[in-house]
Amino acid sequence: MLSNILIIMFFSVTSLIGNFFNSENVLSAPKHILKASYKDTVSFHSLKAKDIDGQTLNMSKYKGKKIIILNVASKCGYTPQYADWQAFFEKNNSKFEVLGFPCNQFLGQEPGTAEEIESFCQKNYGVTFQMFDKIDVKGDEQSPIYKWLTDPAQNGWNNTVPSWNFSKYLVDENGKLLNYFGPKIKPDSPEFLAAIK
Repeated sequence: MLSNILIIMFFSVTSLIGNFFNSENVLSAPKHILKASYKDTVSFHSLKAKDIDGQTLNMSKYKGKKIIILNVASKCGYTPQYADWQAFFEKNNSKFEVLGFPCNQFLGQEPGTAEEIESFCQKNYGVTFQMFDKIDVKGDEQSPIYKWLTDPAQNGWNNTVPSWNFSKYLVDENGKLLNYFGPKIKPDSPEFLAAIK
């Protein structure tokens, strides 16, 4: 009985890892979406979310800047990317915003409270970019932000949910979704640099 459970667990984890490594690294908005009028899609700027301190923030606050949205975790192999995205934010915050959304849906790698997450990010990585309350990025309890990011009826083209922690979405100055990037993509990755030119 125990051996059967272990076999099932092994194949479940193997499948999960396989899906992760085979997932798309970069997806881009089709040209016709970028040329479409704003009435054809819902603007990201119409959304709201609770920040890490529990205050509601309107995404309209970020009009005029490109936005990188990350689903983050404190106990993941990709956690050191906090430093990469913080450095990017410090260098480019006149044109870009970085928004971090903690999520505990990938092997329970973000178990902390809002206070613990905020303390961890500041102490270990000096994070000053905007952090939000812990959310679900997929499934029945998916947050409105990630519903918008993954629902073509709202964003105009993309249905790709995060494949793991530190998946990224790039939204333009006008609230249109431009790209999805897989967890491996960093600010200095050629794919990301090409997308923000």
